[in-house]
Amino acid sequence: MNSTHKSNWIKDPSLIPLFFRSVDTLLLPTAAPPLHPHSDVVFHSLCSLEGKNKEAKKEKQVKKEVVHGKKKEVKKETGLGLSYKKDENFGEWYSEVVVTGEMIEYYDISGCYILRPWAMSIWEILQTFFDAEIKKMKIKNTYFPLFVSPAVLQKEKDHIEGFAPEVAWVTKSGESDLEVPIAIRPTSETVMYPYFSKWIRGHRDLPLRLNQWCNVVRWEFSNPTPFIRSREFLWQEGHTAFATKEEADAEVLDILELYRRIYEEFLAVPVSKGKKSELEKFAGGLYTTTVEAFIPNTGRGIQGATSHCLGQNFAKMFEINFENEKGEKAMVWQNSWGYTTRTIGVMIMTHGDDKGLVLPPKVATTQVIVIPVPYKDANTQGIYDACAATVKTLNESGIRAEADFRDNYSPGWKYSHWEMKGVPLRIEIGPKDLANNQVRAVRRDNVAKTDIPVANLAEQVKHVLDSIQQNLFETAKQKREACVQVVKTWDEFTEALNQKKLILAPWCDEEDVEKDVKTRTKGEMGAAKTLCSPFDQPELPEGTLCFASGKPAKKWTYWGRSY
Repeated sequence: MNSTHKSNWIKDPSLIPLFFRSVDTLLLPTAAPPLHPHSDVVFHSLCSLEGKNKEAKKEKQVKKEVVHGKKKEVKKETGLGLSYKKDENFGEWYSEVVVTGEMIEYYDISGCYILRPWAMSIWEILQTFFDAEIKKMKIKNTYFPLFVSPAVLQKEKDHIEGFAPEVAWVTKSGESDLEVPIAIRPTSETVMYPYFSKWIRGHRDLPLRLNQWCNVVRWEFSNPTPFIRSREFLWQEGHTAFATKEEADAEVLDILELYRRIYEEFLAVPVSKGKKSELEKFAGGLYTTTVEAFIPNTGRGIQGATSHCLGQNFAKMFEINFENEKGEKAMVWQNSWGYTTRTIGVMIMTHGDDKGLVLPPKVATTQVIVIPVPYKDANTQGIYDACAATVKTLNESGIRAEADFRDNYSPGWKYSHWEMKGVPLRIEIGPKDLANNQVRAVRRDNVAKTDIPVANLAEQVKHVLDSIQQNLFETAKQKREACVQVVKTWDEFTEALNQKKLILAPWCDEEDVEKDVKTRTKGEMGAAKTLCSPFDQPELPEGTLCFASGKPAKKWTYWGRSY
């Protein structure tokens, strides 16, 4: 490009250092990093759910797989490519993509993972949204200790029986055994409620509405899976107390709606709002509401987040009483509710593809990556100036953008790298773009390419990002809806279960019948269970019978295998 060409680009060389990335800190290997030795646990956890248990081979090795009854040779890719395909080996694909996409790193304690900044930033975006919303509801943040005494933990029998197998205990200090072991919180009902009893005396002390952001530990299970089922995880847990059941019921639904928004509006994951069965509800609670997601590749439901009405059970156990407006002694009504870093895993499973992660723009810490594409004797400095100016323009418009100026990697390598990390939109700037005063934009979700004039760059990029967010949600919703199978008989139920469907069936709502379904479907793939009874109930014609018992049906309920 000659020096007389007129351009709208801001050409300020001083901008360039602001967008350079340190080669020392971001230099990546030319091959995908090897999985940690403990990753075999993760492989087995997801593969066993699909009836598979194959060992990972070394790279460049030819692997035989049976696909649709035929043997097929699959060469494992090297470099930035994934070794496994999502539709062919979902378990190993997931275990690989969370590492190669720089979401987690395996730790030397099974079931514990390092959340890398790429994942932590997603959690922080969700946290910022949710924290602001609950503060509008006059819910205040607090923090309670990690440790729980056995006496307090065991006070509520039904509750602790639900968690007892998962409780981790501290039994030693240095070389000495503790006189009384100390539990590490699996949840905080029994940690908080003795102090609710202390703080609540009269009706003017209500409602008491607290939330804490913390970690919890749940230990006793096999086959941990990053984000989905780990021994330590981050979450928020809300604990509230009210004078009336009506107030408690209203909050349960208000919080559940926030959880729906997290999944559908931020993570672009469709969910069903509904109520858990008596068998599946929170231990010690009155009832549990949930947002349930579904993973079409595995045919499994996954509990996204829950909002529980605890009733007065815990109030009775911990003597949380108050003097009401009539001067009478009464017990409070309580709720608890929470969502975890599982949200991130559900998002990865839903949107990821054979190139890596696919991040919805609303939760991507980098929404736009700008890559210079210099060519031979072209105006390289002008291209770098244009990239820097593009980032500045987008950032000033509230778009999270950065540029990759590393000179030890080719543009093609950078394309693959940022595709692996799931950045929603890539902007390329080469000599032709510079000459035409435009940029080339490439979407991560559908690989569509478009040229955007510099004059209205920010406006057009915002439009594209909104389109990506909506397309991810609509695509996931269509896939989910294609998996829903309505059944009315046991034979239809088992056939749909074997086809990995999300089953909607008329049910008599009896606990013994649910237990019987679990027993009759138990096998290598795991037993079927109720996922939730959706709030949005289809019409139930009079005389409809339960698919499992033949008794009169009371409601429509989602059934399936689950994580």
